[in-house]
Amino acid sequence: MKALILIDVQNEFSAAGKRPVPDHEKFITAITKMVEAARSANTPIAWVKHFNKPDESPAFVPGTWGAEFVAGLGPKPESTLELVFEKDVYGAFSGSPLGSWLDELNVSEVQIAGFYTHGCLSTTAREAIMRGLSVAIDPRTTGACAIENTALGKMTAAEVSRSALLHLASMGAEII
Repeated sequence: MKALILIDVQNEFSAAGKRPVPDHEKFITAITKMVEAARSANTPIAWVKHFNKPDESPAFVPGTWGAEFVAGLGPKPESTLELVFEKDVYGAFSGSPLGSWLDELNVSEVQIAGFYTHGCLSTTAREAIMRGLSVAIDPRTTGACAIENTALGKMTAAEVSRSALLHLASMGAEII
């Protein structure tokens, strides 16, 4: 069975958020279409929500606008195939019952979408690969931010996302 894992489709990554992703709206549009297709096919959907720990940055604080799912996204309350999983680390499998839920549903392959490509999405994809799951990622459904390091230089958001996807592809993830 296949499942969809949506990583941190939260307001904090929008233009008005504390962790803006360039072209956020474009990614949200693609994610919304993916959700509609999954619902039509009765595919289980894991909605992963990130919260920062109290001593971390003011982004993703529980109960704030930034920590909420983007308007129009989130699980359908009446659905038994859509659950929310909360995390305070990069990987969605670490410290959450996501893996057990997927096991109960006999899921063998996952499609992963969301934010940041190089952070939580990448870590979750690696965790899924280590669990023996087949992983697929559509580049149109994941975005990153630009990064810079004094010793290593700069990368644009598009370069960061592409680099993370290249790493995942070399580990066995299917880039669709």
